Amino acid sequence: MQTATKTELITFNNWTLRVRQSTIETPKVLLMIHGITGDENSMWVFGRKFSPSYLILSPRAPFPAQPFGYSWRDLSKHPLQTDFGMPALHMLESSAEALIRLVDEYCASLKVEAHQFDVVGFSQGAAMVSIVGLMYPNRIRKMGVLAGFVPSGLDDVIAQKPLSNKKVFVAHGTKDETVTIDRAHEAVKLFEQAGADVKFVEDEVGHKLGSNGMKALEEFLEY
Repeated sequence: MQTATKTELITFNNWTLRVRQSTIETPKVLLMIHGITGDENSMWVFGRKFSPSYLILSPRAPFPAQPFGYSWRDLSKHPLQTDFGMPALHMLESSAEALIRLVDEYCASLKVEAHQFDVVGFSQGAAMVSIVGLMYPNRIRKMGVLAGFVPSGLDDVIAQKPLSNKKVFVAHGTKDETVTIDRAHEAVKLFEQAGADVKFVEDEVGHKLGSNGMKALEEFLEY
């Protein structure tokens, strides 16, 4: 039987992902979504600290990125130059749908209940979290948006308040030049308009999660 800290690289239904099994029989499920140029290993700087009660899935995005790694948007159809790397809903929606299917199919293969799960993402992965949470709110328990943003094209969805009674964690660096702090402030406002209970943490760091954000994220996911 695996320990809570051991991860395993697997392939499943044409996905490559790194998983960490839980130490309990009825685990919570956590989906971790990496940013552009990342892969299935990128999010474990966060994941290794999370509760052993989680079954954790960290999949590799389906599209190649440049100069390395992977992307949740198809860069052959939607080059970064068209929007300065800030994709709209239509560029990411198919990947969000695919992630829901992955969680369903993988958890079903383990006979783990995953009708509701938690999701955490970084940068482009945080944009994916925003889409998954807003488009599939009945599937999500908690959302963690790290150094990220809410893609455009979701205004009509937000107006319906799909995140009522949902908890959303947003962490951002005040010195982030890749995704500026203004995008985080905008995201907080949009999540609140969507009905969410938002916890917002700033750190004096660049495009990464600071120590205050990491501690607050662990506490956010603990309950």
